[in-house]
Amino acid sequence: MGNYRFILSGGGTGGHIYPAIAIANELKERYPDAEFLFVGASDRMEMDKVPQAGYKIEGLWISGIQRKLTMKNLIFPFKLIASLLRSMKILKTFKPSVVIGTGGFASGPLLKVATAKKIPSLIQEQNSFPGITNRLLAKKVDKICVAYEGLERFFPKDKLKLTGNPIRKDLLELQNNSIEAKDAFKLRHNKHTLLVLGGSLGARRINQLIEYNIEFFEDQNVQVIWQCGKLYYNQYKIYNKLDHIQVHAFLNQMEMAYGAADVIISRAGAISVSEMCVVGKPVIFVPSPNVAEDHQTKNAKAIEEKNAAILIIERDLDAKFQNEFSELISNDNRRHELSSNIKKLSHSNATNEIVDEIEKLLDTA
Repeated sequence: MGNYRFILSGGGTGGHIYPAIAIANELKERYPDAEFLFVGASDRMEMDKVPQAGYKIEGLWISGIQRKLTMKNLIFPFKLIASLLRSMKILKTFKPSVVIGTGGFASGPLLKVATAKKIPSLIQEQNSFPGITNRLLAKKVDKICVAYEGLERFFPKDKLKLTGNPIRKDLLELQNNSIEAKDAFKLRHNKHTLLVLGGSLGARRINQLIEYNIEFFEDQNVQVIWQCGKLYYNQYKIYNKLDHIQVHAFLNQMEMAYGAADVIISRAGAISVSEMCVVGKPVIFVPSPNVAEDHQTKNAKAIEEKNAAILIIERDLDAKFQNEFSELISNDNRRHELSSNIKKLSHSNATNEIVDEIEKLLDTA
């Protein structure tokens, strides 16, 4: 067992960063002496999140191509060249055994250089519709781990491995401890609990929906754990004075929040959807419409088609939400059906399976 060295690259959003951290943690358990380096975009959230998880990170001066003509697009070629040169230097200095990409523009230049140098490489695609970076890299990398079926439309079939998305370990150890979880949030045991998740920054349309329905939730005998996001906390914290509403900028005890929930309202980013499958609670997906290639709606549809979740697009919320919600909260059988169907879609062993594929690449390194 040599002293292996791993580079992980991905970022721009939590959906690319957290899978990379989950993969690194599993590699570290298997190879305690291994060395790790993350490569991200120098002005994005990975520069904070990765060191918080205990790993070193180098930043590239890179950003995505804008869809319309802007000044940013004019400097893109310079950023790309600078990032390719920086990637060459990082690879030459660190000498990785394997390079792993989890999507987002930072992983593009790094994996392009790594594959040109014939360094063993693997990419992990979280979405049902792949991002442009991974589509461009697919022909050159050695292995592609995916979370949805049918991706041979975009990727070479012989490189594909269906693994699911890496999930945080604390969620895999989630017991059905709803009593302890409700106590942790000081919730009542004789009421249904709704958990509202809009992502770490928040989701404006979901927040508006919750504010509009505050009295409706009280009429339904429902208490709400509302993660409104740090951008919106000051606007909505006033509702903390109500008996049945708890407003949080961010939830640190995610596993407890999931444990306390009877129903969840969530965005439909790839990692959120994968977490919902593992958690196995009835969920109403409200996909963000402002996402490249409408990933979130596609992700949520893939679950709804298996009768495993409810999907309401933003423009239908006013017309449909109250009916759908009251029907769900009053119907034990329907909640049980959604819960058991979504659980069947979970890939709780995803991180292990991805690392198994990385181990196979070590034999070729």
